[in-house]
This record gives sequence, C-alpha cells and structure tokens, in this order.
Amino acid sequence: MALLERVATLIRANLNDLVDKAEDPEKMIKQLILDMQNQLMQVKTQVAITIADQHMLMKKRQEHEESAQDWVRKAELAVTKGQDDLARAALERSMNAHKVSESFAEQVADQTAQVENLKTALRKLELKLAEARSKSDVLIAQHRRARALSKASEARLASGDGSQVAAFDRARNRVSHAEAVSEAKAQLVADDVDERLAALEKQDAVEKLLAELKARKGLS
Repeated sequence: MALLERVATLIRANLNDLVDKAEDPEKMIKQLILDMQNQLMQVKTQVAITIADQHMLMKKRQEHEESAQDWVRKAELAVTKGQDDLARAALERSMNAHKVSESFAEQVADQTAQVENLKTALRKLELKLAEARSKSDVLIAQHRRARALSKASEARLASGDGSQVAAFDRARNRVSHAEAVSEAKAQLVADDVDERLAALEKQDAVEKLLAELKARKGLS
C-alpha cells in the first residue's frame, strides 16, 4: 500500500540528519510536521475504512455460515420425510454456502492483518509526530547557534586573511629597506671621513719622516 510506504518513510526519517542537510532547517521541520499531520489523518481515515470493511466481511462470513447450517437442517427434515433427493440438494447447497463462508473467513483474516498493520503505523506515526514537535524547537535553536558560530568564524578569518597579512608584510619590508638604505648612506659618509683623516695622518707622518731625514743630513 502506497500510504504505508509513505508513512514508513516518515517514520524512518532522522530529524538530526535532515536538519544538518537542509538549506532551511526551520522550513524543512515545519514542512515535515505538516506532512506527518496530513499522513496521520489519511491513516486514521484508512483505519476506519479498513475496520468497516472487516466488519462487513465478518458479517458476510457469518451469514453464509448460518445459511450452510440452515441447509443442513433442511436436509435433515427432507431425510425424515423420506425425500433423499431433496436432502441431497439441500446438503449440496449447504456445502456451497460453507465454501463461500470459508472464502470470507480468509478475507477476514487478511483484513484483520491489514487493520493491525495500519494501527501499528498509526501509533508509530503519532510517536514520530510527537518527537518532531518536541525536538523542533531544540533542533532549530541548535542550527541557529551553529550558523551564528560559522558566521563569527568567517568574520574572524576575513579580518585576518592572507591579503591583509601580506600587505602588512610588504609595509614592514619597505620600512626595513628604508632603514637599511639610511644606514648604508651613513656608513658611506663615515667611511669617507675616516679615509680623509687617515690620508692626513699618513701625509703628516711622511712629512715628519722627511724632516727627520733632512735633519740627519744637515739639509734643514
């Protein structure tokens, strides 16, 4: 029965998984509860129809069984009156009525099983609907918290993403390079002064040596 298949699908549904996979969990849960309510009404209607059919079949079976017994009584009466041919005909009618009664009995058994299946599905669906109603607020709240945490994480990542870090590194490198150039220029100036002073000292030393040499030679 298609109805039982649809109900079984709803009963097997894992609410947590559905919420996790749904793009809009709130809408999904509301739709699921609505579907369960609609299926619940259909199952209740089908249970009532099936029970009514069961009672009708039971009544038919009882009628044919009573008819079979009535034909037996008629056969007994015919026998007491010495009318064996009439008794045979009555017994044949009784056999046919009993056969039909047995056919109805089989249908009653099948219908009874169908009623029990529908009642079981109805109870399970009622429990599933109660579960969905009780969990809906909790599941929706959990999803909202998860969504809020996800957005907060995305915001933190956005505020500290690679492009901003790279820009900061480039600025820091430019400052470091400028400092290095300044230090190099200062060093060049210092080296030039040192070289000039060294040259003067060397020249002065040469002049002293020259003066000493002239003094020894008496040329001063």
